[in-house]
Amino acid sequence: MKVKKNPWAALFPCPVVLVTCVDPQGKPNIITLAWAGTACSDPPTLGLGIRPQRHSYKLIENSREFVVNIPTVDILKETDFCGMVSGKDVDKFSQTGLTPEPAEKVKPPLIKECPVNIECILRKKILLGAHDLFLGEIVSVHTNQNILNKEGRLDFNKVAPFVYNQGEYWSMHQRIGDYGFSKK
Repeated sequence: MKVKKNPWAALFPCPVVLVTCVDPQGKPNIITLAWAGTACSDPPTLGLGIRPQRHSYKLIENSREFVVNIPTVDILKETDFCGMVSGKDVDKFSQTGLTPEPAEKVKPPLIKECPVNIECILRKKILLGAHDLFLGEIVSVHTNQNILNKEGRLDFNKVAPFVYNQGEYWSMHQRIGDYGFSKK
């Protein structure tokens, strides 16, 4: 039997990402987000839900650029920290020891410790409520060579991403099927 619940943000799992952005002087900041996902495949577009009160909200709104960095379980503590303090008060790169690297097409840096970095240009902001939706077109993707399989695709066992499940972080363990397997 199912139990009826009031509407809430019930979708899970949510990918955990570290989003880098810059202020008008070029100083970088990091925000941890779990309200993130693919919004469109052509043009490739990501969606980020960000509260207007967050420091990074204005930075992304003003610069119209950001980088989505996929953290691994190895930097879980640093990832959590970046979501717990404000970049207005703390230099998150120096506090966490994470390493900024130059991006190719945008001003915000890549995070070296993240094996996948996705450069985006802000195309649209949609006002929603507690969070607003930032839609960023992907203009460049960087991956560490050592996380690719022999076909040049991501080997998710090597990437070791994690997800957010309603207040808890969870790792991902194994492949259980391929897209379209039910019709093969």
